Amino acid sequence: MQARHASPLARAALVLALAATGFASREAEAHRRFNPEEIKGIPIASLSHGQMAVIADYRSDIMKLAAQERQMDDTFVRLLNYGNIQYTYCLWGLVPGTLADEESPFNECAHAYLSAARELLSHMRETSANKEAVEDLVSRIDADMVRKESSFVLCQYSADTFDTASVVRPVWSDIPKHLPSLAAFSGLGLALAAAGMVLGKGRSRPDNHN
Repeated sequence: MQARHASPLARAALVLALAATGFASREAEAHRRFNPEEIKGIPIASLSHGQMAVIADYRSDIMKLAAQERQMDDTFVRLLNYGNIQYTYCLWGLVPGTLADEESPFNECAHAYLSAARELLSHMRETSANKEAVEDLVSRIDADMVRKESSFVLCQYSADTFDTASVVRPVWSDIPKHLPSLAAFSGLGLALAAAGMVLGKGRSRPDNHN
């Protein structure tokens, strides 16, 4: 039974650890726009808000194609790693409002990991041996973007340029001001407290020997 609960508890612990790190480092929360000379890694153009919503629907497909790659150059590895790190910092897109709400403390980091996914797909389009599958996915994404007029839906982060050498963290200090995020973290805290009580009772229960 304990093995079944290990993964959710570990994920919850990671959430709290990331939150603690964020609150301890307020400077890292500041919204940043890079000048070209400031970029130390690979520059990644941001997405419009509408494009971001479409890429979110296809991120798992992009990751599946990436996992099938056999020849990975430095750019591929850096884009993939950056996107995965950002995805974790953004709590896997699970906090309510992360994608759709521009005021969410997690919206900018969502722009970062989804922009990285789009950039990774663009790179695979140039380098992958699995070109038919890549082009098919690109065509489906393009069709969805045209159908939803995604490029016309902009937000404050649409003009950003991200940098694989600089992680974008959620604005942890804004969580109390964003009710959906506050509710999610309050619920997580209650769930962890309840889990701790259940585990504590299980450990303190005396063994009965006949």
